[in-house]
Amino acid sequence: MEKSSLNFLEELLAIPSPSGFEEEAVKLWSKYAGKYADGVEKDVHGNAMAVLNSKGAPRVMLAGHIDEIGFMVTYINDEGFLYFGQVGGHDRQIIQGMRVRISTAKGPIIGLLGKKPVHLMKGDDSKKVPDMEDLWIDIGAKNGKEAKKLVAIGDPLILDMEFMKMRNGFAVARGFDDRIGAFVAVEALRILSASRPKPAAAVYAVATVQEEIGLRGAITSTFHIDPLVGVAIDVTHATDYPGASGSKSRVGDIRLGKGPAVTRGPNINPKVFSRLVGAAKKKKIAVQIEAATGGTGTDANVMQVSKSGVATGLVSIPNRYMHTPCEMVSLDDVENAAKLLAAFIQDIGPRANFIPSE
Repeated sequence: MEKSSLNFLEELLAIPSPSGFEEEAVKLWSKYAGKYADGVEKDVHGNAMAVLNSKGAPRVMLAGHIDEIGFMVTYINDEGFLYFGQVGGHDRQIIQGMRVRISTAKGPIIGLLGKKPVHLMKGDDSKKVPDMEDLWIDIGAKNGKEAKKLVAIGDPLILDMEFMKMRNGFAVARGFDDRIGAFVAVEALRILSASRPKPAAAVYAVATVQEEIGLRGAITSTFHIDPLVGVAIDVTHATDYPGASGSKSRVGDIRLGKGPAVTRGPNINPKVFSRLVGAAKKKKIAVQIEAATGGTGTDANVMQVSKSGVATGLVSIPNRYMHTPCEMVSLDDVENAAKLLAAFIQDIGPRANFIPSE
């Protein structure tokens, strides 16, 4: 991966972007995308859309959601402890005892996600997963008055974990789901901006918002762009770690470092799938095939049924430990996903037909 691209990825991953609070991440993404696009447009929902070759045909949309799971402050008690609700889905077994970073009007504040120590628990309490209302955040405030001067009701927060490179081209970070998809979308745009000849299609790289609470940003951005072809870029469950073998019969055999996953199923246009696999073969990019028997739970769901329909595809980055603060991906898979999408788009001409029966 190019050094400038990796630097951008690290910077993007460092910014908290829980659903509904993606503004700073979108600002950074838009600035980076603007180097490789004819222009970058934003909408009132919060989506950012960078277009290359705006007068080309057909319109092709690449969508990666830039939001992540997080929390929100809901109550501050008289002793200065903060209570919170979930933004998106969390594993309650993991979050207790973690450090958090709260985004406030006065800047970030570090806190600790507290719970009763195991030494003080009675009976089988230590074996139970605590309910959210039994957890709290400690920011070291003397009392509620001090805490309320620092933190406001509705302030968002995230588990405070940083990006780290590991062995064999692997990397770990909070929220690869799915800032990595937004990154791949703009990386494909970067590759296409330097390609010769330039693509015939008008290419829209989109950082969608609020996917984790209902695929919301993809609904509005797809409606606005009205593409003929749309490819969602997300993460998918890797099944190459201890204890995951029982999941392979349900979600397939997906491994880190073996290439991006290309989805096949009713949520996917057959011609988009074939073209993605064909582009991978042409460019000698290893891919893994993933079957989805219904909706995929990604932006592809709503892209497919926007207006009179979109020829939809899904390219996913294999991800270990999804929705934990230490998600793991292969940077080779990430780079190859961008190369695959660029090659796929480069082969789409103005007369391309994506009607499955023709």
